[in-house]
Amino acid sequence: MDERSAATASNRKKGDFAMAVAVTSPPTLAYRTAVRGKILILFSCFALLVILMLLAIVVGSYSLSIRDVLLTLMGQGEGAMRAVIWEIRLPRIASAVIAGSGLALTGTVFQCLLKNPLASASTLGISHGAAFGAAFAIVILGAGGFQSSALRTAASGQWALHGVYSITLLAFAGALAATLSILAIARLREMSAEAVILAGVALSALFTSGTILLQYFAADVEIAAVVFWTFGDVARATWRDIGLMGIATSIALGYFIMRQWDLNALTAGEEVARGLGVNVDRFRRRGMFWAAFVAALITCFQGVIAFIGLLAPHIARKLVGSDHRLLTPLSCLVGALLLLGSDTLGRIFVGSGSLPVGVITSFMGAPLFLFLLLRGTSR
Repeated sequence: MDERSAATASNRKKGDFAMAVAVTSPPTLAYRTAVRGKILILFSCFALLVILMLLAIVVGSYSLSIRDVLLTLMGQGEGAMRAVIWEIRLPRIASAVIAGSGLALTGTVFQCLLKNPLASASTLGISHGAAFGAAFAIVILGAGGFQSSALRTAASGQWALHGVYSITLLAFAGALAATLSILAIARLREMSAEAVILAGVALSALFTSGTILLQYFAADVEIAAVVFWTFGDVARATWRDIGLMGIATSIALGYFIMRQWDLNALTAGEEVARGLGVNVDRFRRRGMFWAAFVAALITCFQGVIAFIGLLAPHIARKLVGSDHRLLTPLSCLVGALLLLGSDTLGRIFVGSGSLPVGVITSFMGAPLFLFLLLRGTSR
């Protein structure tokens, strides 16, 4: 090949490369623009959550301004303001943010692992198992009465289990029993994801029947205590409870962020995930355990809070798609926004008191979920 031919071939290769770049550039640019838009949505939700947290501090029977809040947070507020903000409103806000994030995280993971858009702590029976455990503590152990020692020991009182703690422990045990039952059934019978959901529905009915049976033989005060517990309330948790929920949610979130590619592979299907080297069965069992553990811990401290774990992943998925690199953190933000917004609305409506947040989430979540379903169907 002479120099002219070599130069011509080189120019042709450069032209082919330029043409290839010209052909591939528009999709690449569009992809980058779409990713930037989704990241902007993520930061916008975070900014909205910060604004909502400030609003939630201001709202209440004790009048506060933004300036009062900022001064108190910087350690310059008066005694009454410090007590209201640090002992009443901030624990409630932190509880709502962490519980909303945790429930949304568990819903996102359940829906991916089970390949079912209706999977959540409620549909898998975890919430109903916690409600049965709380009802057992209140009715059988007497934790709901005015004498709140569940296990009344002798006068020496070497180890008396307080009523609040016995309700929490039994609620956690009930939620854990539901979780382990589902995992055991799925492992022993090698059930499909759809069958696991049906097993959860059956367990929900079983625990609900048990709770009703306990209420049938309970006194009026105990029935009221059981019903109040099942309402769901973010104001129950103390700073220590919030710390436990925060640690569990952070560990689970870190685990699922590290396994985000496995979640993405599983979203494409089990065969695809196996082809990419994912041990689907082991990953599904571990993922189910972590998600169920977080849901059980939050439910035992807060009571039954419906629709957050079901609704938040669907809203996040419509905003950023099914890529778990963005879907998982955005679901947590949306869950925090939904639960904190519901609790703030409940305080605004009632004034001096507050509506149980579980009632607000159910009242708002059901029509919003139907709207999302109808909108998806119309498309």
